[in-house]
Amino acid sequence: MDNNHSYSYNALNCFRKAAQAEEFLVTAEVAPPKGGNPVQMLQMAATLKGRVHAVNITDGSRAVLRMSSLVASAILLQNGIEPICQMACRDRNRIGLQADLMGAHALGIRNILALTGDPVKAGDHPDAKAVFDLEAVRLLQLIRKLNQGVDCNEKPLSDEATDLFAGAAVDPQCASWSGLQSRFERKIEAGAQFFQSQLITDFERLEKFMDKIASAHKKPILAGIFLLKSAKNAQFINRCVPGVNIPEHIIDRLAQAKEPLEEGMKIAAEQVKIARQLCQGVHMMAVKREDLITPILDLAGVAPVNLVVAK
Repeated sequence: MDNNHSYSYNALNCFRKAAQAEEFLVTAEVAPPKGGNPVQMLQMAATLKGRVHAVNITDGSRAVLRMSSLVASAILLQNGIEPICQMACRDRNRIGLQADLMGAHALGIRNILALTGDPVKAGDHPDAKAVFDLEAVRLLQLIRKLNQGVDCNEKPLSDEATDLFAGAAVDPQCASWSGLQSRFERKIEAGAQFFQSQLITDFERLEKFMDKIASAHKKPILAGIFLLKSAKNAQFINRCVPGVNIPEHIIDRLAQAKEPLEEGMKIAAEQVKIARQLCQGVHMMAVKREDLITPILDLAGVAPVNLVVAK
């Protein structure tokens, strides 16, 4: 091994390049496996090749147990799919977070989405001990320090700095406008280079957020677009996902459709078209039907992405 060069697998880096070039960005979310076999995850992710710049791998979303997001991201990378590795503060202290971030860099993973994490009580292990040593803003600050070659105690990293492209979540539909602005600006200040939003249903609110808050900071915002599979699915989300309010006219449209899934795809495609006029990208979510993301993008007129592997 040449000790004069950083050790990593062939990092793709297409997402960062596209973001910095101000291209229209497309990402999609895939859950890690519930168990030791990644075949289903890889099959779903493979349907997104050439259609998205990167694939988000969730980190215990809704505090439900799944394979490590770091390991699942490394598996994607080994299969030629650029990951965005979500990293939540719920389950690790600052030692564990730094260890995993350095490990991500060594494996060639470059994109990290810094999250606080959903509360343990919401998940399938409600008696587990929550950590929350840090939260998203402080995790972003920690990533910036590692990129500068020091740990969170300002001690030098003897074996090279990391080179991580850090992003964060944003919820333009947050009830508190001042709270939304404050937290967004704190994340910018802490080093967030891109933002992926929660599920968007109120595009007027998104437009207001873009005009009044985001436009001053020139960071890519990717609007969250969710495939609703039926009226029942939409009602479940309204009932169980905090902060989401799917309008009645969309629920009625799904209820009246002969083929609710096809109607849900049409709705998602329409939302992609709207988002395209407002922000720099979309983050696609189609739980357990990631294979439908490409047809949705086709319906929306979104062309395949231009992926150039970094040398």
